[in-house]
Amino acid sequence: MMQKPLTFLCLGLVAIELSYLPSVLAATQTKPVDNTIGCDIMVAGGGLSGTATAYEGLLAGKSVCMTEITDWVGGQISAQGVSALDERPTQRAKNYFPRGYLEFRQQVKDYYGKLNSGYCWVSEACFLPKDAHKLLYGMLKTAERKGKGKLYWYPNTVVKELVVGKKNEGQQINAVVAIQHQSQPGTPPINTEPLSKTIEDAYGYQDSPKFQKRKIIFIPTYKTPKQQAATPANWYVVDATETGELVGLADVPYRLGLDPRSADEPSSASTTGDPYCTQGFTYPFAMETTATPQLQVEPVNYQQYSPYYSYELKRLADFGLVYSYRRIYSSGTGKPTKIGGINFTAPAVGDISMQNWTWGNDYRPGSAQDNLILDRSQLKLSGQLAAGGWMGGLRADTLRKGEENAQGFYYWLVAGKTDSRANPDPASPNYWVKTPNPNQRYISGLDSPMGTAHGLSKYPYIREGRRIIGRPSYGYKDGFTIAEVDMSRNNLLDPQRTANLSPTELRQLQANLSGVKAIDVLTGDKPTPRKRSTLYADTVGIGHYAIDFHPCMQNNPPEAPNNSERAGARQGEGQAYPFQIPLRAMIPQKIDNMLVAGKSIATSHVAAAAYRIHSFEWSAGAAAGTTAVYALEKGITPAQMVEPLPDRSIAIIELRKRLEANNNPTSFPNTSIFNNNWQDWK
Repeated sequence: MMQKPLTFLCLGLVAIELSYLPSVLAATQTKPVDNTIGCDIMVAGGGLSGTATAYEGLLAGKSVCMTEITDWVGGQISAQGVSALDERPTQRAKNYFPRGYLEFRQQVKDYYGKLNSGYCWVSEACFLPKDAHKLLYGMLKTAERKGKGKLYWYPNTVVKELVVGKKNEGQQINAVVAIQHQSQPGTPPINTEPLSKTIEDAYGYQDSPKFQKRKIIFIPTYKTPKQQAATPANWYVVDATETGELVGLADVPYRLGLDPRSADEPSSASTTGDPYCTQGFTYPFAMETTATPQLQVEPVNYQQYSPYYSYELKRLADFGLVYSYRRIYSSGTGKPTKIGGINFTAPAVGDISMQNWTWGNDYRPGSAQDNLILDRSQLKLSGQLAAGGWMGGLRADTLRKGEENAQGFYYWLVAGKTDSRANPDPASPNYWVKTPNPNQRYISGLDSPMGTAHGLSKYPYIREGRRIIGRPSYGYKDGFTIAEVDMSRNNLLDPQRTANLSPTELRQLQANLSGVKAIDVLTGDKPTPRKRSTLYADTVGIGHYAIDFHPCMQNNPPEAPNNSERAGARQGEGQAYPFQIPLRAMIPQKIDNMLVAGKSIATSHVAAAAYRIHSFEWSAGAAAGTTAVYALEKGITPAQMVEPLPDRSIAIIELRKRLEANNNPTSFPNTSIFNNNWQDWK
């Protein structure tokens, strides 16, 4: 680790060609540089994808720098509070996951003596978020020691600027400027206030009444001029943030929200697309069952949000059912219960439940006035695309409303007497009654499961961020994207789905679904839809989950009385076939030494609804880490590796062999081109 004052910054930047130096120095003028760190792989975002990227890089002996806006690694399962692993039964039964993900599951089992410490029924693995961070960070340190790599871990750190310059025929990131913050002496510690009250301060260069700031510049590890000339890229920068921050900051092509309806995305709810209708975000919280009723204090803004809350469906309208859905700790004394075919144990004293409920603490804005993740036009208008202007690309006021909505949902669960989706007519089949459940305690405190004084997760659970548009390639002249037709198990040729398509679009859809017989369909033959997902010659990872939506709401604000979900937004919902993660989906346009992992890979809105769960994130991160290591070793960029497609390059073959040898699957068993029916994969 190099610690250089600004006057000696040039010595810490020897890895950067002199032609790039002025732009790097310009980025330092706002505040003296506290640290200059050299690394082989720089990972922005310490969530599951970022952790997996670092894990593979460390095992391969590389130096890895990793920043994270919170102070926990793990993302979904820790800082975002969703500590219940979303998995499909077939994949789980075959134990077919990446090696690091399997190791984490084993760590949980060893730590608690069981994989499901909460006896939750949504998953076979439920646990406390704070323990997930501890176990994952331990895995990274073990990987560092075992692989003889080096981890530079920077919690409470955000990326502020990217220094981009020309190299060869393209552009590359030559330095990453970041800001790390800590509490000022005598002020409350980090995690005392919710994110909405600190996020804008965290992105400012200067010290504030709340935070002391350190300015850090990440650069490639030192290479001689001769090595630089012979190497296409000196390092790799991976965007593993939850919202695609580097994607927005680098201003590479991307999409947000709904895609235009097309032959690739026939179930889209919009003919033109809508960047403001993204999936809802959630602030989970934890609650504990007590022996006696507790004093439940109505939040100040409860009446504003109460018209939204609901159990959603009559078959789910039971407190014990919802409580045990994502129970993360169980005393083991609850009474066995069965409702609607679901077996669970009733809440018992000492049990702890984590809440993540669609018509509860989900917050689902869908307009240009309240969307959470700013699109390019909004970023430009707000000055965030100007030099030094980046502030995270989120709307702080919408974060605040999501926090208030979540705290209100707890009060509704324990004290509420109304339900927004229950019919008030006792004769209606959709009639049910909401009853209070006062024997509960909202858990808060820095030592609580969420690790915050306010009790909400440190960062919201993000289901959808900015999604890159991959580079134009064979069959993808407008840029590579994984679409609905590539993985949906739904009957996309159902007349109700195709009614809004033109004859040309319908014929193209039929061809898209016919696989190797596409040419025959385009020339007039009857379509014979395949019963599998699209296979990719450049696959580097796997995933499997249902196409699961938490759609934006029709009107603004989301909590408005009698509001409803955006019409047609669930049209693509349903099952999916096991799917692959092609390397092309991780390579952005314009920048040659950047990879994208996690939820910001090149997917459509519908496909993203399945490409967002825990094991997928890990698989994508493992692929990013392994690809970066391979590219550095072989002197080839990821874009060069996929250029020969549809013919596979030697590099792709070798990369896949390396992934498979390291027990990071790139395809599912018995799902080759010779098997056109994957119905057994549930």
